[in-house]
Amino acid sequence: MTKDMTKGTPMKLILGFSIPLFFGFLFQQFYSLVDTLIVGRFLGKENLAAVGATGSVNFLIIGFCMGVCSGFSIPVSHKFGAGDLKGMRRVVANCVWLAAAFGILMTVLTTIFCRHILVLMKTPANILEASHAYIWIIFLGIPVTFLYNMTSGVIRALGDSRTPVIFLLMSSFLNIGLDLFFIINLHWGVQGAAWATVISQGVSGVCCLLYMMKKFEILRIQRDEWAPDRHLMGSLCGMGVPMGLQYSITAIGSVVLQSATNTLGSDAVAAVTAAGRISGFLACPFDAMGSTMATYGGQNIGAGRLDRISKGLKSCVMLGAGYSVIALSVSILLGRPLAMLFLDASETAIIGDVRFFLIMNTVFYFPLALVNIVRFLIQGMGFPTFAILAGVFEMLARAIAGFVLVPVMGFAGVALGSPIAWIFADIFLIPAYFHVRKVMGKRLAGAGTQAMAGTQATASTQAIAGTQATAGKQIIAGTQDTAEAQAPVDEDSPRERNPLQSNSGKSLKTPKLRFPVRLSKRLF
Repeated sequence: MTKDMTKGTPMKLILGFSIPLFFGFLFQQFYSLVDTLIVGRFLGKENLAAVGATGSVNFLIIGFCMGVCSGFSIPVSHKFGAGDLKGMRRVVANCVWLAAAFGILMTVLTTIFCRHILVLMKTPANILEASHAYIWIIFLGIPVTFLYNMTSGVIRALGDSRTPVIFLLMSSFLNIGLDLFFIINLHWGVQGAAWATVISQGVSGVCCLLYMMKKFEILRIQRDEWAPDRHLMGSLCGMGVPMGLQYSITAIGSVVLQSATNTLGSDAVAAVTAAGRISGFLACPFDAMGSTMATYGGQNIGAGRLDRISKGLKSCVMLGAGYSVIALSVSILLGRPLAMLFLDASETAIIGDVRFFLIMNTVFYFPLALVNIVRFLIQGMGFPTFAILAGVFEMLARAIAGFVLVPVMGFAGVALGSPIAWIFADIFLIPAYFHVRKVMGKRLAGAGTQAMAGTQATASTQAIAGTQATAGKQIIAGTQDTAEAQAPVDEDSPRERNPLQSNSGKSLKTPKLRFPVRLSKRLF
């Protein structure tokens, strides 16, 4: 099933598309949430801190994979919106080649260097080995990360946001079952949580692939469409790599902030881990809004419907503002009970830090909503470079928090890191959106003028040709009548005389055709 987002009420389309995405992101967060919850309850706070200490480097690498796949899917939505199905299949085929290459290369590099990264991040010695064991397995599963995000991204680009959610829901329950089995029954520790995540995501990726191959006839790629196209691959990388770097550049700031948090001890790391999982869960609607606006913007730009972009943005911002109030209320009223899902009730100091972190984050959720909505809309409109620059602003803000605020303010500086990053990004993104809209308006206007000029030129040529043909016929007809009237008829001749011949048998000269000047002036 596909969905055309170039027609209909923007609010209704955005809600209809984003709600399934919301559940998708919700269940995707379930992977890390369930891992963290089971690890914290069954393996203790040190193992909880070990998993949490890998969070920023996990985001650095896995976030790049997700960003690249999101970028690859944007040209798919452009081609679909423009109705170029053959071009769309060629894009998808080249996406497959690139995803395979990226997956293999990144798996090799990350599994080799992940331990060195953890050491550079000043991971506490009492959790270093467990952190390395967990993240090594996660990085080993990078190919299945590409598989799921690539296939689900293509399906969403065609307007179907529900199907990936269904498969993700199935794999989420599988993840829970495998977590419990590997940790409780097999006693695999944090490695069991990692394997549960990788296997579950692999299952959801295979399901998306099989569904896409069976249900979407327009995606049945022909043999000639599988041919690698260097130019097209370059264009895809130009869209996907910047989006991947957007995540990675943002994550560099998170790495700096995580390194500063590590200096506060394993209790602080455990508090940030639990609070981060809850905050990620609460922020799922913003992720869904962002992905929705990427598809919405991509399809409408592909169809040349710039007039619908502002309406869609306004509708989505209203949704983001409303949900921000709900999230803040949840943090204030339920922050402590939510923290106790991860920690024993006796860990009162850590539980208090978790609640404080949640409130400080959700107070600034509206700036976070703008970051996701505006950034992904700009990307969908075909300007991924601005996403990188927004990521640079976020990176700088988190670096400031890590180097300046944490040494001075302690845990409060950690809690303020992300809100400051969101505000910095918005300071750049909001003017950037108006610039992008202005540029696209000129491009579409220019394209429209060229198309109109071409149409007028074709019409003029056809009209002139028709006028010339008509004039020629009239002149020839007049010449024929004159010749017939002037030439005597020889009744004794055994053959008819050529009406364009004189009595002597010589051909009469046909007058040269002259261009009808007055008519041409009217046409132009």
